[in-house]
Amino acid sequence: MDTKQQILREEYTALQEKLQDPEIFASKNYPKMAKRQKYLEETLALFDTRKHLDQQIAETKELVQAGGELAELADTELKELEAKKSALEESLSEAMTPKDPNDDRDAIIEIRAAAGGDEASLFAGELYRMYARWAETKSLKLEIISESPSEAGGFKEIIFAVRGDNVYKQLKFEAGVHRVQRVPVTESQGRIHTSTVTVAVMPEAEETDVEVKPADLRIDVYRSGGNGGQSVNTTDSAVRITHMPTGLVVTCQDEKSQIKNKDKAMGVLRSRLLQMKLDEEQKQLSDARKKLIGSGDRSEKIRTYNFPQDRITDHRIGYSRSNIPAALNGEIDDLVAQLSDYEHKLLTNES
Repeated sequence: MDTKQQILREEYTALQEKLQDPEIFASKNYPKMAKRQKYLEETLALFDTRKHLDQQIAETKELVQAGGELAELADTELKELEAKKSALEESLSEAMTPKDPNDDRDAIIEIRAAAGGDEASLFAGELYRMYARWAETKSLKLEIISESPSEAGGFKEIIFAVRGDNVYKQLKFEAGVHRVQRVPVTESQGRIHTSTVTVAVMPEAEETDVEVKPADLRIDVYRSGGNGGQSVNTTDSAVRITHMPTGLVVTCQDEKSQIKNKDKAMGVLRSRLLQMKLDEEQKQLSDARKKLIGSGDRSEKIRTYNFPQDRITDHRIGYSRSNIPAALNGEIDDLVAQLSDYEHKLLTNES
């Protein structure tokens, strides 16, 4: 730990020197450097606090060993100091564990009905409401980017952003195939039906994260379809952007303004391109982390919602719980915590 501390102090000194240059504030790297500076300051402060605690503990032990009327008070204080140090060591361990550099980003979430017809689209709608309700309880901001409702209710597809502190860190493990087992409302024979919904979770990209050349884009505008407010269906406000090198296509028609629809579509495109880059990097991860994060095509079945047994099972970590209605009402903190803890253990073992 002392060697790591020295490395961090040397990095902090070098970073401070770079930040003395006024031109650095105009650099696209400045936000990342400022974020790194904050992390180093907070981590080094923990090391300084630990050093101070070690000194206090040593002095207090001498008072205990000396005996006399102060020994009993010193012994009580020693226990308090050791408890503080134990908690501090945990904070240091957490700070020194390698982090996903995208954890503090906002997230773009895409939910699509897969196998199961109407039942799949209905469950896609329920998953969207689950995340929306969860975000609401956390005072996070949710913005719908694009939606394609199904005639039976729910969604064929819905894309939305969730913004706030460490959103991607909390939701990234929701990516994959969610399977639901239940008797559909439309099933007269009472047979259990299995449907699937795919969820993609991407860190929201900034313009500096990926280079998108205007020459690589084909932008089409057209009249919005479906239900909408006044003028939505009467102007060419819908936008379709095709990224020629990758073949990625993003559409947006939720806004009345063509400019706003284009901005939203570009945001999704940049996030998808960033995700493709991350998927390539994830090929170098350990098998355990690959299983947790999933593959680039998000094809793995990660979770099953079994209604007859009132059981949710996350297959990656073998965690099960009951009370599906509560979960679909946004009460998924236990799932988020279990997956985050599992990742932390993997990262700690790898570091």
